[in-house]
Amino acid sequence: MGRVTDLRSLGMAIRSGELSPTEHVTDALDRLAADPYNAVVTLDREGALAAAAARTDELARGRWRGPLHGVALGVKDLIDVAGLPTRCGSNVLADAPPATGDSPAVARLRAAGAVVVAKLHTQEFAHGPTGDVAATGPARNPHDPTRITGGSSSGSAAAVAAGHVPLALGTDTGCSVRTPAAHCGVVGLKPAFGHVSTAGVFPLAESLDHVGLLTADTHSAAVAWDVLDRAEGTGGGIPTPGVTGVRVGVLVDDYWRPVDPVIAEGVAAAVAALEKAGAQIVEVRTPMIDELATTYPVIVGAEAYATHAPWLAERPDDYQPLIRERLLTFAGQPAREYVVAQRTRRRLVPEFRAAVEGVDVLVLATTRLRATPIGQAEVDGVQVRPALLALSLPFNLSGWPAVSVPAPVDPPDGLPVGVQVVGVQLAERGILRVAAAIESARR
Repeated sequence: MGRVTDLRSLGMAIRSGELSPTEHVTDALDRLAADPYNAVVTLDREGALAAAAARTDELARGRWRGPLHGVALGVKDLIDVAGLPTRCGSNVLADAPPATGDSPAVARLRAAGAVVVAKLHTQEFAHGPTGDVAATGPARNPHDPTRITGGSSSGSAAAVAAGHVPLALGTDTGCSVRTPAAHCGVVGLKPAFGHVSTAGVFPLAESLDHVGLLTADTHSAAVAWDVLDRAEGTGGGIPTPGVTGVRVGVLVDDYWRPVDPVIAEGVAAAVAALEKAGAQIVEVRTPMIDELATTYPVIVGAEAYATHAPWLAERPDDYQPLIRERLLTFAGQPAREYVVAQRTRRRLVPEFRAAVEGVDVLVLATTRLRATPIGQAEVDGVQVRPALLALSLPFNLSGWPAVSVPAPVDPPDGLPVGVQVVGVQLAERGILRVAAAIESARR
């Protein structure tokens, strides 16, 4: 494990002149070049050093863009960065030309002073929650390199956890920011659906895709979110601390139970910390959740197959076998099944909201399992892939904001536990405030 750099101290060091953007970016590039976790796909040393020099010159002239000024940024290789190819973890796009422009999220962070240093590992076409199926091989967890990072924003989580970069962009269609954040012990924010543009992002399932971010701590996530959230955002707007009076929903249906007892302990510790800090704990039931969850694979499968059908027909062998098999499963799915799934989703999401409307946030496990061995599809009779998706996918179906934060526990085996905070009445800043209270219980 490397050092973890938080944006608070990094921004202060850069603004004060204690550390120059060039020094910081050079260090990030060197660390990424020596990365042992297979987190890096493309290192942009030349472009990053030129941008860092420009940010350093701006400071010398008295211009400071805010707390992201000169900060190294990693970008999931599903998201366009001008001048760099977007290969999506696949040999299908091995010869992809450089992107002609930045995705809006990248452009916004760059305008705030961030410096793109690398494109980072992704599960092939973001199709899966493990992070160990890609043309470049599996990403490895910095806490235990024999285990998965979680996916599909695998390289983004690993690079932040290893201390290579303080900030990374990812995407989340069912779990793909939050699961790797949970497995790697970092913070992963999935904003509300549509809050960040997905233009310039290769789709998995357009009706569920979100752009999110990964950082080492909640304060850093709040800084980066302020920039992404508002055209005038500069990294201010940090949430007021404290959770006094916040109504915290604890889901008691069987569906929401993790398999790993260490995860259950972590969630209990988080809830206890919130109650001690003044939050009100409320038990909540969601009788529609099992039916709602069944719509997810139908929707994702149909939308993903529609995207990939031409390539699957022309060059099927360029896909990783597991991903090809999953995509082809939906080749014969009747359109009716997709339409029914979307109609069921539209019917049940309002019922879901009505069931939880009496609380401000939900607090639950991010995943049912912690990081599993690379390539292992089943653990003690539990299928890994569904266990990594089940507790997060409902909030892609509903579109509510959610964040994964490390639980206030230290498991003896060193594998992190993720706790998920979901906004019901609270938006992104509100859930980050609740996550910060959980984070503070670790200290």
